[in-house]
Amino acid sequence: MEAATTAAKVNPVIPKRKLHRDGIKLLLMVLPFILIAFAFSYVPLFGWIYAFYDYKPGIPLSKTEFIGFENFVEMFNDPSMGRVLINTISLSGLSILCSPIPLVLAIMVSEVKSGWFKRIVQTTSTLPNYISWIIVYSLAFSIFSTDGVLNQIVMKLGLSDTPINLLGNADRVWSFQTGLLIWKTVGWSAIIYLAAIVSIDGEQYDAAKVDGAGRFRSIWHITIPSIMPTFLVLLLLSISNLLSAGFEQYLVFNNMLVADRIEVIDLYVYRLGLITQDYSYSTAVGIFKTVISVVLLFTVNLFSRKVRGESIV
Repeated sequence: MEAATTAAKVNPVIPKRKLHRDGIKLLLMVLPFILIAFAFSYVPLFGWIYAFYDYKPGIPLSKTEFIGFENFVEMFNDPSMGRVLINTISLSGLSILCSPIPLVLAIMVSEVKSGWFKRIVQTTSTLPNYISWIIVYSLAFSIFSTDGVLNQIVMKLGLSDTPINLLGNADRVWSFQTGLLIWKTVGWSAIIYLAAIVSIDGEQYDAAKVDGAGRFRSIWHITIPSIMPTFLVLLLLSISNLLSAGFEQYLVFNNMLVADRIEVIDLYVYRLGLITQDYSYSTAVGIFKTVISVVLLFTVNLFSRKVRGESIV
């Protein structure tokens, strides 16, 4: 009897009215974010209707000719779509191939014993994430242009007689842009893996040390297997976003010398809609990208459920 009384005091039953009030408070806290997501992510979907009309600016939609799926048929006959898809898939594929780099950085940072050096590495690697792509382009132009710092050093050392224009080299633009993307995002992406490493039970490392395992064996047998589920989830999400290679980066680095190799789907939609003002066709291309991305998301989710026994959505 005393044990039951003690258990009742330790674990009192929370009244349903209090749970209801707490639920309402939590709902009111998250409501502004739900409204923002609805306003910016779902309300614009009503604009998809323009893909089925031959819309011209200034003419009401009620007086615009309905053309059905003609824009979607034209998309498959558009010679530029093949080039744009190749650029998008190639740049996204290179980014996916480099996805282990943040994981390696996180492991290296976690193994650093010096607190001040660890903070310096984390700060310097994360700081580029907060720099806009316009500033990144300015820095890249001052370093890698024909009159940039790199070419001046190379010319003065006599390593080359002609300047190297990395910003206008169509053969190296994919690797160059991938390198810039890694430099800008690697520190921020490593934070996720650092959080996963911190959550690992320290007793596993103590037991491995008692068994004679060194630092590298502990990383290989404890750290990597523990953070591998996080890596797989992020990898699958990256695959589902295969057609979302980015926009701002390729917009600011776009020039006549690399335009054919750097134009991705988002940049193509921007050029069609806001520059050539072909709103109907650009909307159709945007719908195509969204549908393929949703299909990829559910495909990798099914793959994750079959292989890992867990779904990501």
